[in-house]
Amino acid sequence: MDPAATAAPIHNDCETEPNSVWSWWPSWRPTSMSLLKTTESKILSCIQNDLWARFVTLPNQDRIWTLTLNNKGVRKPAAPKTPLVMVHGFGGGVGLWIRNLDVLSRSRPVYAFDLLGFGRSSRPAFPSDAAKAEEQFVDSIEQWRKSVGLEDMILLGHSLGGYLATSYAIQYPSRVSHLILVDPWGLPERAQTQMEGTEVVKRPSPPHWVKAIAAVVSLFNPLAVIRAAGPWGPGLVNRFRPDFKRKFEDLFDDDTMTQYIYHCNAQTPSGEVGFRAMSESLGWAKRPMLQRVHLLPPSMPLTMLFGEHSWVVSSSGDRVTEIRGEAHSKLLLIEKASHHVYADQPEEFNRVVEDICSSVN
Repeated sequence: MDPAATAAPIHNDCETEPNSVWSWWPSWRPTSMSLLKTTESKILSCIQNDLWARFVTLPNQDRIWTLTLNNKGVRKPAAPKTPLVMVHGFGGGVGLWIRNLDVLSRSRPVYAFDLLGFGRSSRPAFPSDAAKAEEQFVDSIEQWRKSVGLEDMILLGHSLGGYLATSYAIQYPSRVSHLILVDPWGLPERAQTQMEGTEVVKRPSPPHWVKAIAAVVSLFNPLAVIRAAGPWGPGLVNRFRPDFKRKFEDLFDDDTMTQYIYHCNAQTPSGEVGFRAMSESLGWAKRPMLQRVHLLPPSMPLTMLFGEHSWVVSSSGDRVTEIRGEAHSKLLLIEKASHHVYADQPEEFNRVVEDICSSVN
């Protein structure tokens, strides 16, 4: 059955496109914000619960593309549940949560947004200084929270989103009821990772697409190769990321998901500029979060989820537990999952996240 046939209506506010300056080369790069919108709409048509999709305008006029989900047809509880806020990783967007949004919004409101500089959100300039770039990301999350009107949240971040979620929780601890890091980028110090030879041997080597981007990142913005490929860009994504088609093949029997990845990343570089500023190379952050994780309040619950077969080294999670103590930090390894834990093992991921949310209220 076509999921669009039974999907709940998508309520859109402020449905106008943010300014885009990419289109001076329209015939070379087969992309646009309109094509991204169309592809994303096909993905979101799978959602069964009530969905409100809109741009949230920040005080500086940047706009954050935001989804809000609530369980369809269920009476609101007497005591409102703490919302779950989901932050995607590098090069991603809200569409990648399609296996999780309906299930996780059964018992509480769920928010997902495109990080500043990614997806359909505004694409401003980012500074070349690592600390200032990080602060621009984190400040946009806080301004988004204020604009949406959330008092507190269960904050979940994947990969780069995990790094930024941790930074946010350090700066605004009163707003985070529970911090969930999913295969987080940027935790370990490079020297420490290299010293842990036995652990590195046990982990699989980075996939070809990671190595390809790593070879480019030191010279150009990380996703420059996709834009430089012009009309061959979509095929390049299909070649280097065939796993995205496989992860969602029961939902889409075509190239919908790889097209989504392409359109998310073939636009004007912005968030990736900020990421490059924060990166020493693709695998390490200039300001490793292990050096700051002790700044999280000891009482803030933290759960880290790592994929069993991910290229992200989970030993940094063990170090976090040592630094913070086991009382308020937990590490879980999701079997048969790679870096995209939420898509590789969605049932187990959703179950674990639901259990965490239930422990909050």
